[in-house]
Amino acid sequence: MAYLREAKQELEVDFSLVSMWEAIPKVVAQLGWEIKEKDANAHRLTINAAGSLTSYGSMIRVELTELNEKTTRIEIFGETPVTTITSTLNFTQTNDTIDRFTVALAQKMNE
Repeated sequence: MAYLREAKQELEVDFSLVSMWEAIPKVVAQLGWEIKEKDANAHRLTINAAGSLTSYGSMIRVELTELNEKTTRIEIFGETPVTTITSTLNFTQTNDTIDRFTVALAQKMNE
């Protein structure tokens, strides 16, 4: 039986919404992932994070909200399908995927 393992992370960063919005597709490409949906008006993306031989891929939804000219809130929602067998092997996969994205985005913004 398969089910979804979910995780969420919220961040407030000292970068403008525009600079964050422009950086995210570069980070996704750098990670070898794929943007499935992109809504420029709502500043929302759905990203397909690749899986491996022993795990399913994850879906990540990223939502950006401008708090002021220099501060942006990032909400990252992750879902990974798991089965009874893979749930033990991939216990932290959803959080690890979100963390990989967050670290890569931070590195890109600090270049």
